[in-house]
Amino acid sequence: MLLNVSYNHPERREKINEEVGRAFTLMERIKMKGVGSHKLFITSTSIEIHHLLILDKYINTCNIEIRPDGIIVTFRSLLETYALVIPYYKLKLYKSKAEEYSIYRDHYFIKVKADTKNTHIFMKKLLDFKANHWTSSSHP
Repeated sequence: MLLNVSYNHPERREKINEEVGRAFTLMERIKMKGVGSHKLFITSTSIEIHHLLILDKYINTCNIEIRPDGIIVTFRSLLETYALVIPYYKLKLYKSKAEEYSIYRDHYFIKVKADTKNTHIFMKKLLDFKANHWTSSSHP
């Protein structure tokens, strides 16, 4: 689900928490050695996201946050912040030969450059967490 998360709406926050779980506590984040990616450069997107990104002339970047039951990919357009909320059972992650990662949920996708070692390390951490902490019985 693609949401505008620029403003504090309790019902929207609860919707996100139902979809991917509550954010990790500080101690959990420390034990995991972080749950967020560094800045990732977007190379291409699905049409809905593309229409948001072309509204300004800035370099298109995003960040990924690992949650207990999924991930949140956040990006900015104009002065608004958007989140693509992806539960693990809908997450498809591919690495192409063109040194980019493709992140899919249903008809939404975001492709990011895989030009640094940190990007590869984070994506491996994400896949390992999904494999070790999420089971097929967890989804509806």
